[in-house]
Amino acid sequence: MFIPTTADEVSRRGWKNLDIILVSGDTYYDSPYNGTAIIGHWLIDNGFKVGVIAQPRTDSGEDITRLGSPELFWSVSSGAVDSMVANYTATKKFRKEDDFTPGGVNDRRPDRAVISYSNLIKRFSKGKPIVLGGVEASLRRLAHYDFWSDSIRRSVLFDSKADVITYGMGERSNLLLAQHMRDGRDWKDVKGICRISKEVPEGYEVLPSYEECAASDDKFTEAFWKFYRNNDPVTAIGLAQGHGDRYLIQNPPQPPLDRDMLDRVYEMDFENAVHPYYAKQGHVRAVDTVKNSITTHRGCYGECNFCSIAVMQGRNVISRSRESILREAELIASAKGFDGVIRDVGGPTANMYGFDCPKKAKVGACPDKRCIYPEICRWIPVDHKPQIDLLNEIKSIDGVRKVFVASGIRHDLVIADKKHGDEYLECLCRDHVSGQMKIAPEHVSPFVLDMMGKPGPKDLLEFKKRFDGINKKLGKEQFLTYYMMAAHPGCGERQMDELSEFCRRELKTNPEQIQVFTPSPSTVSTLMYRTGKNWLGGEFIKSERSMQKRKKQKDAVLKTHKR
Repeated sequence: MFIPTTADEVSRRGWKNLDIILVSGDTYYDSPYNGTAIIGHWLIDNGFKVGVIAQPRTDSGEDITRLGSPELFWSVSSGAVDSMVANYTATKKFRKEDDFTPGGVNDRRPDRAVISYSNLIKRFSKGKPIVLGGVEASLRRLAHYDFWSDSIRRSVLFDSKADVITYGMGERSNLLLAQHMRDGRDWKDVKGICRISKEVPEGYEVLPSYEECAASDDKFTEAFWKFYRNNDPVTAIGLAQGHGDRYLIQNPPQPPLDRDMLDRVYEMDFENAVHPYYAKQGHVRAVDTVKNSITTHRGCYGECNFCSIAVMQGRNVISRSRESILREAELIASAKGFDGVIRDVGGPTANMYGFDCPKKAKVGACPDKRCIYPEICRWIPVDHKPQIDLLNEIKSIDGVRKVFVASGIRHDLVIADKKHGDEYLECLCRDHVSGQMKIAPEHVSPFVLDMMGKPGPKDLLEFKKRFDGINKKLGKEQFLTYYMMAAHPGCGERQMDELSEFCRRELKTNPEQIQVFTPSPSTVSTLMYRTGKNWLGGEFIKSERSMQKRKKQKDAVLKTHKR
């Protein structure tokens, strides 16, 4: 059942009012691929009355007031991505299209959406707390570098004048916050939230202040690393950061959902469709990507320096049960109009399913090393057999013609699996690749890869050799699609020439999937971009800041291969 979006729908539920109203920068697609839908159904399943207002107009109160005022709080999100990333390219040009907006025209999501929506609520509905959540609020919860203004900005909680941030994956923190507010209990110690206070709680570590970070790259670097290394749910303590005469208080994080809870989340009563209120406004292209797809796990061991998943979802992998995934596949297969194709079975990285680290769950993330960079940790149970078996079982469900793995894989993990790596790759090539397989080596220059926290080209070439060999054996003509990156800190024209030559000589391909690095908030790569210093030793590195030259790095590779 859809979450109500209008007063009539609220009445049809038999509700007189709502406890919580969710506001999102994306349209309302009722699916486990939509964070607003997940939080909404989760709260409803736990006894709360919830409504959704998606992409409200900010020039009037018409949209934001149509459900009245909530009894407990407003919950505000920019949507699936940071609104500045959604609205602007890596060279700061406005995006004319938006896949998360009906009709595809980028005219509904305001810049700095959580600030805009918070101000909108305060104009037309006073008195109830405003809770920020999702990617934009999570990555901007402390003083952070903002690429689009080229400045250190305050915590978004201060700029929005909201009351609370629920950071990271928000099921536990939103539920506890709602329960505490409903029961009249003090919610200030709930894990996984940020708030503003005049005082620092006992035992909390004080970071360099916003003012210090804005004035000194060294202080900003100090604050960043204390924040970045303090996100593990087992070992983290509370943090405090001064903003003027007040403090941003970050409570320790919530533990991730366990397997049973994760199963429960992904098996909630989703319609897997755009709500009719918004569907009539036009087609939503983002739905095409995720429709009839299955999420198998959360989290990622990759911890690539340019990626926010480590900060948002966590550095551990939590997998759903095989039984839960199969039930979802059967539900998809039985749905009216199903075309027989499951478009993706995966997660942030598809082939990390089942790689749940037993050590990390007990003692937390290792403080002095990463899971798979510069080499794969012996504690990571690299074994693709559970995913092979899972894919085979999904394929055998009545009504399923094809099962694809489209979310991308880590090729180095396939090479590392001495028992089942080749079997897994052959399984994919035989049944689960739609002509091309996506992998993301990002670059080939050893120095640039070190700055990214990515493995070198040795495993890439070995993977390509095995991929080509298996497809030859199967009699199939299939290709690898390589995702590459330009203008990352440490990357200059010489490194892009190196990439171009490697693609021509070793990969025998014309690279088409080249993105320009975007310095998104709260990532290691963005720290390097801001400070111009190597994350491994603090030495100076080149970070291309000219928008023209950043684009030129990308174009140099593309044009080389077009000649």
